[in-house]
Amino acid sequence: MSYEDLPALTIEVSDGVATVTIDHPPLNLMDAVLLPSLRAFVARVRDDADVRVIVFESADPEFFIAHGDMAYLTDPDALPAATRAAIAAAPGSTVPEGMNILQAMSEEVRSLPQVTIGKLAGFARGAGNEFFMYLDMRFAAIGKSGQGQPESLMGILPGGGGTVNMTRLAGRARALELILGAELVGAELAERYGLINRALPAAELDSFVDTLARRIAGLRPEVISITKAAVDAVAQPIPRAAYAVENEGLFAAFGDEVTELAHKLLAAGIQTREGERDHERIANSI
Repeated sequence: MSYEDLPALTIEVSDGVATVTIDHPPLNLMDAVLLPSLRAFVARVRDDADVRVIVFESADPEFFIAHGDMAYLTDPDALPAATRAAIAAAPGSTVPEGMNILQAMSEEVRSLPQVTIGKLAGFARGAGNEFFMYLDMRFAAIGKSGQGQPESLMGILPGGGGTVNMTRLAGRARALELILGAELVGAELAERYGLINRALPAAELDSFVDTLARRIAGLRPEVISITKAAVDAVAQPIPRAAYAVENEGLFAAFGDEVTELAHKLLAAGIQTREGERDHERIANSI
């Protein structure tokens, strides 16, 4: 299977492990380039018998995926254009009625026969954290990583599966706290809240994930698929209606006030490297 034509991604396959490195400067935004590439990769790897484990990481030491492109809030054509590109990138993969493209990708990632692992050594906010939560297992570096859903500060909600998956992982009360409080969560609190499997010392993150991935990839492929199927049979399935409620809420929130706020956030430094290091303080000051 070839993956060389996917912009913003570098993919290496070795010993049953596909390492997907997100490399989309300057911030790894979930935009009309990265979103289609991720969806195309997911569609292709599903049928790749040489891949049993997929590890997602970032080439940027500070940002896994910063968040969705702010153009989605300032330009009415930006999100539809990114959606069309993502649909075209994965022929045959449809977006179910009542769901948006990010929600659809959530289910596509969760249903992969391979085990997916996220390695977080920087910031994942908004659509970046939503994507991270799609994965089967998630590991983060203590003192280096941060996860957050800042959408409430932008006048919207996490509409790419964020409300659904955060509630699934952390529970109702903690989901409300993190979404409405818009707090950046470090690795140790993320572990306690169930957003990640383990918080690891930064110096140990790479070796731990690599060892785990290769150990799993060394299993008989049938063991991986039947184990995922058995675990998924016990886990609470996500009702399609939950995505529909989230999607309806997202698009109901869009409007002139959100666009005006988005322009103010951009003027204050959001979506620049310096501004993204202090995203929550800036957003709370507007």
